[in-house]
Amino acid sequence: MFITLARNLKATPLSVAEDPRWARIVARDKSADGQFWYSVATTGVYCRPSCPSRRANPKNVQLHDTLAQAKATGFRPCRRCNPDGPSLEAGNAAMVADACRRIEQSEEEPSLGELAAAAGRSAGYFHRVFKALTGLTPKGYAAAHRAARVRRGLEDGASVTTAIYDAGFNSSGRFYEKSTGMLGMTPTRYRAGGADEEIRFAVGATSLGAILVASSQKGVAAILLGDDPDALVRDLQDRFAKARLIGGDRDYEALVARIVGFVEAPALGLDLPLDVRGTAFQQRVWQALQDIPVGRTASYAAIAQRIGAPKSTRAVAAACAANTLAVAIPCHRVIRKDGALSGYAWGAERKRALIEREAREAERAYSRA
Repeated sequence: MFITLARNLKATPLSVAEDPRWARIVARDKSADGQFWYSVATTGVYCRPSCPSRRANPKNVQLHDTLAQAKATGFRPCRRCNPDGPSLEAGNAAMVADACRRIEQSEEEPSLGELAAAAGRSAGYFHRVFKALTGLTPKGYAAAHRAARVRRGLEDGASVTTAIYDAGFNSSGRFYEKSTGMLGMTPTRYRAGGADEEIRFAVGATSLGAILVASSQKGVAAILLGDDPDALVRDLQDRFAKARLIGGDRDYEALVARIVGFVEAPALGLDLPLDVRGTAFQQRVWQALQDIPVGRTASYAAIAQRIGAPKSTRAVAAACAANTLAVAIPCHRVIRKDGALSGYAWGAERKRALIEREAREAERAYSRA
């Protein structure tokens, strides 16, 4: 008799408030988008889990495993979260990616108004979203892209004048106003491979091994980590083959001490003028890395999303590997999506140590707050 009764018992369905999916709606979990939908009887709409609208009473909510089930309620799609199409976040990423292509393909720099009009957004909204996703303003992105085009032209042997006009500058005067900031030196010297450029450097010691810091006139151009100081100097010579390397004096060694202090105690912060040499894409990635707070990490995929290039995970990883400014541009804070450390130019153990050290610093700062 007991067996018969047990077979006839039916599991009591969970209320919406008890369903684990409700917690993801409350958290506006973007990763849940596409996994399920929900509808609200009192407003007559259906939404995606990350909908930013005011939270509904779970008694008025119904959960749906598919979009078809949500549509079958007869309710209309929410105008705020657009459950039938791409999310606002995905739409913004596509908008910014399209704007980047427009900038890269234009002979002359498009204005903010032109870019915003092409995106169908106000200039203020477009500017805010573009900077949030790329870490650069549209004007800054255009400048970085043109600088990269100038560098490629000079490296390929073009004359300075040809490189200037091929990069979209409509006058040489406008280019020369910004040339040193773009290239770190005059264009003629850059075309000669940086011949006679002066690079000051000094070697120090940290608990993670040796550290070499090198600077151009513009700012810190390299921070290298390793086990052998002599090997770091040889690496610097390879990176700046035609430059004149000059050993740092006492004042410069004080700069190295600041960087060593940051390695040992990340909470101190590190605000230095940097000579960042890279393509427009690399600079977008490196800017996004600098926005990762101390004690936090992000995946390569998350960085790709953040810069508006969600399909460029491998390119993001390559940009991290090309970084020559250890700790100042914190590529050690980027990990795989599954939480694994992945590669690091200065060794996986150093990467692990930096992440653990920063996590402890962040925890101590939080406990003091």
